[in-house]
Amino acid sequence: MDSIKLAVAAFLLVIGIFAFYYFSGISTLLRVIGLLVISGAAVAVAFQTERGRLLWQFVSDARMEVRKVVWPTRQETLQTTLVVVVMVLILGILLWLFDMVLMAILRFLTGQGG
Repeated sequence: MDSIKLAVAAFLLVIGIFAFYYFSGISTLLRVIGLLVISGAAVAVAFQTERGRLLWQFVSDARMEVRKVVWPTRQETLQTTLVVVVMVLILGILLWLFDMVLMAILRFLTGQGG
């Protein structure tokens, strides 16, 4: 029975997409609303299957876990961002200097330097 429900959901999506392009003369707003309604119906049918219920349970569990996360404060976020920016700048300058030294050595060894 689940296979039939998933096939119906897929069929609804195909019909919705086909109708969206077939009725191109109608207002885009109305076509988008129609596509959203048909897509919602397809999702509702898909959630009636065992896989749909498992997916919904997973989403619910994930939302519950996100609520448990201790998010950093604004000050902690700004400080961490500042440290990352400063380290990137320092590393960029060091790599640039290292590149200049290697290029000078290469020019000296190949005799192309001034």
